[in-house]
Amino acid sequence: MEETGYLAAEGFERELEHELGPVTKRYGRLILAPGPPRPAAWAQNVWLAPRELEIGSIKDAVLKLRAIQRNWALYDFKLHRRAKLIQEQLPHVSAKPVPFPCELPKAPLGSWTLLAENKILASPRCSSPFRHGEVEFIEDRTGPPNRAYLKLWEAFTLLGVRPGAGERCLDLGASPGGWSWALHKLGCHVLSVDKAPLDPGIAALPGIEYRAASAFSLAPAEVGAVDWLLSDIVCYPRRLWRLVQGWLASGLARRYLCTLKFQGETDHATAAAFAAVPGSRLMHLHHNKHELTWVKLA
Repeated sequence: MEETGYLAAEGFERELEHELGPVTKRYGRLILAPGPPRPAAWAQNVWLAPRELEIGSIKDAVLKLRAIQRNWALYDFKLHRRAKLIQEQLPHVSAKPVPFPCELPKAPLGSWTLLAENKILASPRCSSPFRHGEVEFIEDRTGPPNRAYLKLWEAFTLLGVRPGAGERCLDLGASPGGWSWALHKLGCHVLSVDKAPLDPGIAALPGIEYRAASAFSLAPAEVGAVDWLLSDIVCYPRRLWRLVQGWLASGLARRYLCTLKFQGETDHATAAAFAAVPGSRLMHLHHNKHELTWVKLA
């Protein structure tokens, strides 16, 4: 039977199982489900071709993994000491923070775990070129007023698309200005909308226009055409969905990138409504918490 492995974002195994439906096995955060790979927003990495390998020793495990390919990342589920002894004899895979912007790593990176003393589960192909789907950046400790900009950096890196110089971006729920700062660094013209003020240092940046207003009271016609609509508003997903529907109907936004922030229980129904929008994608970023990122590029 064909199976696919889905590595849940840390702490969100229940959400992933709900999304997948019937599953066959679970190894901590790694969940195996029948059938070929399918979209799974709560999976931080997908093991596209998992297979079991029988091993007779640590050396045998190393030889069998290296016979498949060079680069492997250990998902350390059990038998930690033995697993680490195997990983130490495999070529080193760097997990150092990367600069932004950067290109996605091109070398194939497989994932493996030790199921028993004599059995490995290994997938030479995964959905993410980063170890367990975890993208770490060299952070800017002085410019932005908070770390929310890391979500934008991660999304732009994974998508391979980001706003260009001179593009008009609408930043909804902008305060204190982390996303506006990141867009400014890309050379964008930014309309930052929030009832709360921006950090003074962000408000003073060239190319940023602040409007003290609620994103929900702002009609698309008042703003006009934008290249990107971006939202990190703290609100219930259903309310964000109504806002986005209005913009979709207006046709005034070319691209969208929005955070669905779940307060209390996960609103799976609204997440599914976002995912069903043609040409869009729903994903859990490494820098997301109890939230998902929705993107529509066309």
